[in-house]
Amino acid sequence: MTTEPPAPVELDARIHQPASFLDHEDEPQADGTVKGYIHSTETVGSVNGPGVRYTVYLSGCPLRCLYCHNPDTWNMRLGEHVDVETVLADIGKYARFISISGGGLTVSGGEPLLQPRFVTELFRGVKERFGMHTALDTAGSLGERAPDELLDLTNLVLLDIKSGKPETYRRLTSWELQPTLDFARRLSDRGTRMWVRYVLVPGLTDEPDNVAAVADFVATLRSVDRVEISPYHDFGEQKYEALGWTYPLHGVEPPSKEQVRAAGDIFGERGLLVM
Repeated sequence: MTTEPPAPVELDARIHQPASFLDHEDEPQADGTVKGYIHSTETVGSVNGPGVRYTVYLSGCPLRCLYCHNPDTWNMRLGEHVDVETVLADIGKYARFISISGGGLTVSGGEPLLQPRFVTELFRGVKERFGMHTALDTAGSLGERAPDELLDLTNLVLLDIKSGKPETYRRLTSWELQPTLDFARRLSDRGTRMWVRYVLVPGLTDEPDNVAAVADFVATLRSVDRVEISPYHDFGEQKYEALGWTYPLHGVEPPSKEQVRAAGDIFGERGLLVM
């Protein structure tokens, strides 16, 4: 199977347009409220951090990952524009159950660091009202936009490191790898707990040297609790078909158990806990 990047496809311009970093959509409104663009919420998730999680998926992402299964999150303004208080009110309905489970709030995306003020105020709210654990699910590409105030309110970062080789990262995401590595180092220096996530895509990210590059870097971080290897799936193809688009990784099969195990062994050899 070729590992060359797929040919460009014509996408709906409303969704394909890059997010502008000059926008400040989560700046306080005239009445002092902070609003953000939300794609969707999940009230009883269990995969985005410890315990039962209330997960808020924000709209907007600068990356264009070839295996993205939610391309409808790319454009921030296609999300629902809501204020922090509205989200907190809904979280409150489940807060007791979430707390009993040892869970908390996870903000994901899209890319949540496109809206750092909104995330900061949301994390502040759930801590002050419910004493809730907080997790930030991010690719780290906009890590420099995360203020210390936000990270002070963050108990756990779910950090998606998509490749260890810059050229593979660029081909996969249309972005640069270094900002993610810089953010990871910053989190490590702060002592912020991390779960590192790695998506294993046959013919794209499963090359042993590429996996080893990620593992070697992660092994130098002092606050990583675990590494999660996520086998590639083609669930996103249905979304592309519904939108009338060509799926970039059409025909790519999920990795075998043996391929996943081999990648896990590379991380494990560095003393990292693999899940």
